[in-house]
Amino acid sequence: MPAASGSPSRPHKTSGPVSDAGFVLDVRSLGRRPGTMRELRRTVTDHERLGLDLIAIPADAAVELDLQLQAVSEGVLVTGTVSGPTVGECSRCLEPFDDQVEIRLTELFAYPDSTTEQTTEDDEVYRMEDDLIDLEPVILDAIGLELPLQPLCTPDCAGLCPECGVRMAIAGPDHGHEILDPRWAKLANFAAEAPGTGDPAEGSTTPDRSAPAADDARVVSENTEEK
Repeated sequence: MPAASGSPSRPHKTSGPVSDAGFVLDVRSLGRRPGTMRELRRTVTDHERLGLDLIAIPADAAVELDLQLQAVSEGVLVTGTVSGPTVGECSRCLEPFDDQVEIRLTELFAYPDSTTEQTTEDDEVYRMEDDLIDLEPVILDAIGLELPLQPLCTPDCAGLCPECGVRMAIAGPDHGHEILDPRWAKLANFAAEAPGTGDPAEGSTTPDRSAPAADDARVVSENTEEK
């Protein structure tokens, strides 16, 4: 039963590995006697980008392999760690950031003439080709599961201000926006545009139109008395 990597599917390459370099391992010196083991440490710098859309190991970054190869009855069991630097974009504040990732591998590569190779589908187990093991698809699967789909520059990243878009990390504690309830917006506009009514303490500012009429009546009365 092959060791599972946790990946639901395994890509099948149309052209196999050709040499012992990079992520390709030559296991001829290991032999096929079950129990034979070999340690392998290697730094790989010639590779494509490894990861997800928002975070990945960049192309040609130093990837450290610290592995143990063990011959078993059905193939070669590869265990150990793969680590390297990652470059990402924070999903909250959109700022770039650097980090590190380390993944653990436990994967069986079946011999070409083994029962496992003959009784499994291409996407169910990895296979050896000409005593060579290509670790790149294994690493791609494992990194895709290890890295977050929504990476953060810090666990408590406050993101962006929803009103102006500034990063909250640099906005300061007093940053804010006065937001008027839309239900009161028209009332506020009406209050700003309406004419003033004067000081209530001084009474109404409407002119007293009764004064001229009173004066006219007094003049008429005086004229009548003189006659």
